[in-house]
Amino acid sequence: MRKTGTVIEVCISRAKGTPKLPVGKAQLVEDSGIQDDAHAGMERRQVSLLCESSAHRLRGCDIELTPGIFAENLRVDGLDAGDLPLGATIRLEGGAVLEVTQIGKECHSGCAIAEKVGRCVMPTEGIFARVVCGGPVRAGDSIEVSADEAEGGPAGDQ
Repeated sequence: MRKTGTVIEVCISRAKGTPKLPVGKAQLVEDSGIQDDAHAGMERRQVSLLCESSAHRLRGCDIELTPGIFAENLRVDGLDAGDLPLGATIRLEGGAVLEVTQIGKECHSGCAIAEKVGRCVMPTEGIFARVVCGGPVRAGDSIEVSADEAEGGPAGDQ
């Protein structure tokens, strides 16, 4: 399976447990994550992605759905969470390569999104990846996802 999409925004935060702020571009560092992001260096969850379609499932919940609000590093369009199964390879326009390592995560206590709207999409539709090959990433970059049809389904450490 091959699917394509677009990076809507690149976001980072200096501290864990806070929303990420749009920065427009960043450097992906091999086996680390996004340079200057608080979550860089995490073994399995170096980079977080959220599909625009997932964010919009909360539309009408009286919250602004700006990129970074779910603490995602990359907000992407043109893909659904199901297009990014475990083991999928994500190739970014600038040459960086990611590998999907986890789908979903447990929300931390006091998740601002869950408190405001009653639920958060990251536990079921947040995508986490490791950086296989570093390189730049920018808002507007195209991405290509390659995945084996036999892979898929939620799994991983939550």
